[in-house]
Amino acid sequence: MTVKIYLAFLSIVLFQSAIAQPDGYWDKDRATSKEIILGAGNRVVIKSEDLPVGTTEIVYRITLLDENQQMANSLVSLLKAIPDPTGISQGSAGAVFLLSKASGDDKCKYAIFNTASLATAYSTSGKTDKACFFQETPLNKDAKRLTAGKSSCLQFNSENIWFGFESQNWILKQRIVLEIVPWVNNKLGRGWNPESKNEIIKICNSGKVIKDVKKKDQFRNCFLNAVIEKYTYREFTQLLAVEKSSEIEAFTLNCLKKSGEEYILLNPIRHEAYRYFVDGKTEQAIQLLQRELFGKGYAVPLDYDTLGQYYLFSKQYTKAENAFNKGFALDPSELNFQLNLAHVYLFTDRVDEAKELHRKYKSQNVLTDLSWKQQVENDFTEFKKRGFPDKDFKKILRILD
Repeated sequence: MTVKIYLAFLSIVLFQSAIAQPDGYWDKDRATSKEIILGAGNRVVIKSEDLPVGTTEIVYRITLLDENQQMANSLVSLLKAIPDPTGISQGSAGAVFLLSKASGDDKCKYAIFNTASLATAYSTSGKTDKACFFQETPLNKDAKRLTAGKSSCLQFNSENIWFGFESQNWILKQRIVLEIVPWVNNKLGRGWNPESKNEIIKICNSGKVIKDVKKKDQFRNCFLNAVIEKYTYREFTQLLAVEKSSEIEAFTLNCLKKSGEEYILLNPIRHEAYRYFVDGKTEQAIQLLQRELFGKGYAVPLDYDTLGQYYLFSKQYTKAENAFNKGFALDPSELNFQLNLAHVYLFTDRVDEAKELHRKYKSQNVLTDLSWKQQVENDFTEFKKRGFPDKDFKKILRILD
């Protein structure tokens, strides 16, 4: 290559580097750079450094050096001028650019393997029929680019590749320098390829709510994106079982909320708590609501009303009052909070405060077809069954007549 051609090529590459907006990067921190002393007529296998998740290309360079000879430039330093892997394949100039000016007279053959077992077999037998690439003609330097999906040597999920070298010098040792630099795709660098995404879809499909979701594809897409945005694939797979379970539940609920279907997940909890209450296991009902709804931040205003009633019927009046007040603060339009507060006042010797609330709301309906008075009468009947003191019930009913 003449100096003018070389300078012209370098200028083009540098210009491309300046204007390009690559979708990845050369990972110099996880590049392989190894010097091998290979005995006369021997073979050796070299394993690459661990390839980062999202590796879609690698560039490698092999250089044989004479004694005391030094590399002119490292492969990493040369790749700094190339914005993306396609710049390496823009004709012969790119290949020359990657080849070191330094090389010795010695030559070697080499092969590339995509599994450790095949590489090990080569080291003992020298057979290359299982190699994904074999350089049969001995050479003293070489540089190539491998692309995942195009070369069988590199897959999208490859963790390593193996280089096997065979000396062609039957008298003296050889000094071989192997350099490998991976190109990491920014998106795939998080580990989310079609295969790993399908793993998340399978988790979504195995959930207990999917059968009841109306817009299933929308829900699956929401669930997948929620996982991908928060975690890399490796981070997600390394979560402890209890951590993963908690995150899956949170992703599920958030996606149900977006479609207005959170009741699919939460209503079974409410129904189970109610069954406990009906069976006289009020404390278990309270603990279930506290743990699964309030403790996880899933409670809505009416859950405060339910919790308050469970406290009320178990005569935990202070806790009941606190729950009703919190619910009312969240939804002042819900009259049940005021009605239940009136009950709390009645059972804690604050009859005047109870009367005040009854006078204020007696003409309103608690539900569309249920008046304040009817609800009070129903509640008083239930309180009598459960042995609550009823000495002040008549005072309240007179106000409502």
